[in-house]
Amino acid sequence: MAARWVELHPDNPQARLIGQVVDAVRGGAVIAYPTESGYSLGCHLDDRAAADRLRRIRNFDKHHQFTLMCRDLSEIARYARVDNTQFRLLKAATPGAYTFVLAASKDLPKRIAHERRKTIGIRVPTNPVARALLDALNEPLISCTLQFPGEDHPVDEPEDWRDQLDRDVDWVLTSGHCGVLPTTVVDLTGDAPEILRQGSGPLEVLGL
Repeated sequence: MAARWVELHPDNPQARLIGQVVDAVRGGAVIAYPTESGYSLGCHLDDRAAADRLRRIRNFDKHHQFTLMCRDLSEIARYARVDNTQFRLLKAATPGAYTFVLAASKDLPKRIAHERRKTIGIRVPTNPVARALLDALNEPLISCTLQFPGEDHPVDEPEDWRDQLDRDVDWVLTSGHCGVLPTTVVDLTGDAPEILRQGSGPLEVLGL
C-alpha cells in the first residue's frame, strides 16, 4: 500500500491532521517528516518492528546510534543522564539544530541505545511541524535523517522520491523546503564537549 501524503502548514500545522499522524505512529507507522535541518524518518519509541524498518530503510547495522527527538529538557533528562554542566549547555542550545550524544538512562530501551557505548543522540527541534507532532504524541520519536543508501545527500524534496517513499514508509508529511544542512553533533559523554560534526547549529551558543 502506498504511503499517505499530507501537506501541512509550515507555521501552523493542522491539528486534525497531526492527530491522525500521531494515531498512526502509535499504531506502528513509520513516517517521513520535516525538521529545521532536513527531512527525518520517525517511529514510536516502544515499537521494535518500526525501529527495525528504519534500520532497513537506511541500511543501518545494529550498532547505529539513533536520535531521540524530544520536546524539552525534562524529556531529555528522562532518557539520558544529564549533570548540571550538561544541563546548562542543553538549556542554552535547545530547541535548536543540535544533536547531543549523552549517556543513556535506564528508562531508554536498551535496543535503542548504542550497543557498545550505551549512549543516545538527543535532539529538540524548532520546526513547527516536528514540534506539533511531539506535543501531540506526548513522548519522543525515534528518528534518523531521511537519506537513502548510496545517496550522497539527504532528501530535500520528498516528491522527487515519491516511488521510493511509497514503498518504504506509511506517511509522508510535507511543509515546503526545509533545507539539507544537518545538525551540529556534540558529544557530551567526555570531560569536555566534543564536536563530532559541525552543521547548522552555531558553535557560539555552546561557548565553543
